[in-house]
Order: sequence, then structure tokens, then C-alpha cells
Amino acid sequence: MESNSPTSCEDYAADISSIRQAQVRIEPFVHKTPVLTSETLNSIAGRKLYFKCECFQKGGAFKFRGACNAIYSLADNQAEKGVVTHSSGNHAAALALAAKLRGIPAYIVIPKNAPKCKVENVKRYGGQVIWSEPSMESRENTANKVLQDTGAVLIHPYNDGRIISGQGTISLEFLEQASEIDTLIVPISGGGLISGVALAAKAINPAIRILAAEPMGADDAFQSKINGRITKLSEVNTIADGLRAFLGDLTWPIVRDLVDDVIVVDDKEIIQAMRLCYEILKIAVEPSGAIGLAAVLSDGFQQNPAYSECNHIGIVISGGNVDLGVIWNSLEK
Repeated sequence: MESNSPTSCEDYAADISSIRQAQVRIEPFVHKTPVLTSETLNSIAGRKLYFKCECFQKGGAFKFRGACNAIYSLADNQAEKGVVTHSSGNHAAALALAAKLRGIPAYIVIPKNAPKCKVENVKRYGGQVIWSEPSMESRENTANKVLQDTGAVLIHPYNDGRIISGQGTISLEFLEQASEIDTLIVPISGGGLISGVALAAKAINPAIRILAAEPMGADDAFQSKINGRITKLSEVNTIADGLRAFLGDLTWPIVRDLVDDVIVVDDKEIIQAMRLCYEILKIAVEPSGAIGLAAVLSDGFQQNPAYSECNHIGIVISGGNVDLGVIWNSLEK
């Protein structure tokens, strides 16, 4: 562990106190999403699985929690000029919706390769779309220009304490709905979701195991954990469009210290998990949302003796905004 590792939860960008405050702040606006189980999937996995269905959250993904907390944390004089972000989809839509509820403008920088269904969500919620090139550099530069032009407040998709705290409310609900959970499997990308989930879950139950699920074509978190520092990839290639970002300086220390392991799966495993969600759970799940099930069914999990005592596993189904054209084409290959 690096010498500058935090020594207590107060050193992180969020903690259980800020997460509980977020829960009170956003409770009037968010859905308390259901937890589903399936004896069929339990049999396939050889474990008891609990699915936290954030695909039923407003905006179709968990992102609304963090966006709502960030928007309603702003003082009136901060909020009046609106908010700006850059996002490939779910955070963009979530921020647009939260801004609409508060009655303020939302300027959303979206890369040109974002899924059409997610862009349509942004427009539906009244967000002002500004296009960028697909690179992170272009997204950030475009967002900075919008900031200068509008005076709006930047709400980063994941590297923001308010966002992390909002996402952490998932754990507060989940562990209340299924208190027997001994392991949580959470998608990882920029780290906002798993950071909030880990902070809250470890505060409630220090013995709980937190596992990240990551695509093989975007395994920067896996490599970062091995290297002991943020490791960025020269390119990413995965069907899981919501998992292509890199860890930030606020999320990395939490991932480094509180995430017990990263399970890497390939796109074929993700697609198969999506099919199982459709066929057995009867829910529409995007690739990023299905990766937790893919991880628990993978050989890397099933054959690893370190996970033999993971008997009650909570899986965060992070979103359900599926670009059906892409998925059907993938299934037919």
C-alpha cells in the first residue's frame, strides 16, 4: 500500500455520514429499487444471489442517485446558472433529469459514439446536448469551454464526493433488504459507484467482501490494483459502454483500500449474462449492468478457492438502458 494511503474514512472523498445525509436528501426523488432472486440462477451459480435492480431507477440507472445528491447539494446561488458534465450516457441523463426537477439548466457534453438510447434520454429530460469527440481529452476540453461560456457548475460523472455519497445509498438500501449478504459484486469504471457502495457497506459490516467486475477490454482497475497506482489504458474495447472510464484521484484510494478484488470477464460472458437476465429474471439489463452476474458465473470466480465462502452474494444491476440494435447484432454473431 502506498505511503499516502488514508488512515481513516475521514480521509476519503465521502464517508458513511455523508452517505446517510445523501439518503435523506434524495429520498423524495429516487426509487427504492427492488431486490430480485431466482432459484434457477442460484442453482447455476451454486450460491444464493440477490440482484439490486437499479435498472428500475429513474433514468434507468443508478446514476440518478449521485446526480440528484449533487444537484440538491448546491446552494441556490450556485445552481442558478446550471450544471455541466461530460458523459457517455447514464450520468448525462441522470443529471439532466435531476436538473429538470430543480428547474435549472443542464449542459451535457456527450461523445459522438454514445448509444442512441442514452442520448435520447438526455434530450427527453431537457438536457442541452453538446457533442464532443469520443476521447476523454475532447470530452473534458469541451466541458471546460461550456463552463467558461455559461458559469455553470461542473458535476463530474464519478470523481466527486457528492456523486460517491449518492451512489453509496445503494448499500444502505441493499443491506437492509437482504441483510444476510456476505459479498457484493459491483461494476467498476470510474469508480464512483463501487466507492460509495464499498464505503457504506464496510461501515455497516466490516467483514463484507467487495468485489469489482470489469471487462477484459477495459481492465484498468484490475491493472491499477496490481500496480498500486492509477493505470490508464491506451485504448479500451468492450461492449460495456458504461465501463470505459478510468479511475479518478478521489475514487482510486477507496478502490485501492476497500475493494477486495477485481474479477475480469470478456464480452461473450457479459452477453451471456444479459441473456440470462432477459430469460430468467425477465428484466432488460445493459452490458454494464449484467457484468456482476457474468463475474459470479465466470471460471475466475467459480474455480477460485478464495471465494468458496461467498455464499450470499449481492449483485448490483447498475442499469437497463440497452441499445437493442447493437445487442441483437452481437447475439447473432
